[in-house]
Amino acid sequence: MSAGFGCFGRVRSAAMSADLPPLSPALDALRAHVLEHSVKRGTFTLKSGATSSWFLDTKQTACRPDGILLVADALLDVVPDGATAIGGLTMGGDPMAFGVAAIAATRGRQLRSFSVRKEAKDHGVTGRVAGALQPGDRVVVTEDTTTRGTSIMEAVEVVRAFGAEVVLATVIVDRGGTCAAMCDTAGVPYHPLLTAPDLGFDFGT
Repeated sequence: MSAGFGCFGRVRSAAMSADLPPLSPALDALRAHVLEHSVKRGTFTLKSGATSSWFLDTKQTACRPDGILLVADALLDVVPDGATAIGGLTMGGDPMAFGVAAIAATRGRQLRSFSVRKEAKDHGVTGRVAGALQPGDRVVVTEDTTTRGTSIMEAVEVVRAFGAEVVLATVIVDRGGTCAAMCDTAGVPYHPLLTAPDLGFDFGT
């Protein structure tokens, strides 16, 4: 990306933010990054088959060095003090889990990271879990974006079956607005960093 395009993106994001809900400084900085790098406008066909005027690829935030620092700033503010591990379903949870765990270590917080495979391996002893998750861990389950909430809940089920406790579920952006009810039913605290309305869009659009 050229310097000129980057400057345009920052100006555009700042202008758009004037009409958006107020957020904390950490979340406002994260929102600006998401609007600049992760939101595309146009006509898109979503995985569900529906048509949308915007497309969200939050890996464009989570996989950039400045982006994952902003994610960590916001996420570590809400991670419970007693949490010991962070992870989620591959690949959506991977940049979040590995990046935030590394940044947390530089700030004196020890979170072991892991990934939940889509399918169990046919060898080894950890099944669908890859990484440093241990039975008894207090776990933050994470994902870059959620629309329906199914990936978050799949990861929750795997973590619980492994013998660990889920103390928080979180995403960079909740696009669909349905994950909160699913987590509530499952008894999982849920705290998205941003929602579709925070970005200026309605849930489910």
